[in-house]
Amino acid sequence: MLATIPFLAVGLVASLPLLLVSWTPPPFTIFIVQLAGLVLLSLVATLRLVPFAGPDWFRGHTWSPFLRLASSGVAIVFLVTGTTGLVTLASSAALGYPPSLQFLQLLSALDIAWAGAALVVGGYRAWGRPVAMTVGALLGIACIWSIRAYLDAIGFGPAGEWIVDADGLVRYVLPFDVAAAVMGIGVFVYGTRRQAIEQARPQS
Repeated sequence: MLATIPFLAVGLVASLPLLLVSWTPPPFTIFIVQLAGLVLLSLVATLRLVPFAGPDWFRGHTWSPFLRLASSGVAIVFLVTGTTGLVTLASSAALGYPPSLQFLQLLSALDIAWAGAALVVGGYRAWGRPVAMTVGALLGIACIWSIRAYLDAIGFGPAGEWIVDADGLVRYVLPFDVAAAVMGIGVFVYGTRRQAIEQARPQS
């Protein structure tokens, strides 16, 4: 938890200058740039925190190494997602988005943050930091692209509001959300099980 404080502090401080930013509808570019910054924050935070999530967590419980590793990994995912959510709220409020657009940004950032964090934790445990960083970045780029494609196709309301279009969500957003969730959970479980098996092997 203490290791997340610098990322939260940087994100909140960086939100203050956004009070000076003025925009006119539609806020397409500034919305995407903000989302990219939030995704970058979540990726860097996850890479910083993931080495802390080891099998030495919860030793007071009669849990298997896999369950201890899974619990520590889930804790990292929650910490990163929570930090990203707080920074999203602060930066979106500072930019003065309409409430519906603030909600869209929060949903987008949280969705990418948790799936990306799970993917990075699993990738780090299975293949190491370079691969984890690469797959996390690729997932973030793909999810940002899906939101960009939706906003480009559907547009905004007169004052920059989020237009909820069911067909657009099904076409541009939901397939990427589902794929990100499946990949994040799948790689998380695979990497965690692989590390648990390695931990259980006798050390020479």
